[in-house]
Amino acid sequence: MNLPGSFAYCRRCTARSRSSFRFAFRLLPPDREAGMHALYAFSRETDDLADDARPRLTLPRWRAQLDGALRGRYTHRCHAALHDTVTRFGIPPEYLHEVITGVEGDMRPVEIKTFDELKTYCYRVAGVVGLACVRIWGLKPGADAATAERLSVEAGHAFQLTNILRDLAEDRKRGRVYLPADELEKFTIDPRTWHDAKHDEAMQQLLYFQIDRVRGYYQSSAVLGELLTPEGAAVFRFMSRAYSQLLERIAEAGTGVLDCRVSLSRVQKLKLATGAWANRWRA
Repeated sequence: MNLPGSFAYCRRCTARSRSSFRFAFRLLPPDREAGMHALYAFSRETDDLADDARPRLTLPRWRAQLDGALRGRYTHRCHAALHDTVTRFGIPPEYLHEVITGVEGDMRPVEIKTFDELKTYCYRVAGVVGLACVRIWGLKPGADAATAERLSVEAGHAFQLTNILRDLAEDRKRGRVYLPADELEKFTIDPRTWHDAKHDEAMQQLLYFQIDRVRGYYQSSAVLGELLTPEGAAVFRFMSRAYSQLLERIAEAGTGVLDCRVSLSRVQKLKLATGAWANRWRA
């Protein structure tokens, strides 16, 4: 597939996902918007391999195909666009390999022992994506790159931890428990019986504990917006506000998050997008 066709495929991949990110990407100049679609398509395709009951290919083969793509041998429709994006914005290939490593852990039952172990997982599937995003969005002249990278990883932690809390029930059905075992023990929670009404109070306390920690990541990473280009800051703030609002919806649902998947409505996403467009010119 030629380069324009590859970017068109990546754009369709974002649209099919119905992710709120597709609204955010429109805030960027065309070349940077295209780069975000390519990065998203690669991440989406990688993640889908862990959830597909009959995957089209194995993750080791997908990793080998990534290496080939970065040398100009394209075997997937996203590869040409991804290669162009990595080259154009100087994204280290190891970031993409970390994403695959993180998803490899989802191919078997997941049991996280400690929060440090959970942070390693979050870094692999979300933190490195944040690092790549900063490369695409661009920094203000004179902004400290090391600080921006640290904050982008913290933002990635916030987003992924929010996803984990939203998907508790769905992940448990797949044999994946991302909440640290030592914290589950502290609150006397057994994932096999956390639906039992008699555990509601303890489960609610555990959720409050998790939510408060994630709020801290949103607060600490908010400064990243001040280091980015105006367009990049608008995208980051849109994404951060969308996910932080999702976290508050989870807080409102409480143990109800174990019964249904919490999400933002299309109207809420459009309101966020409208605000982001307005703030883009004031960033």
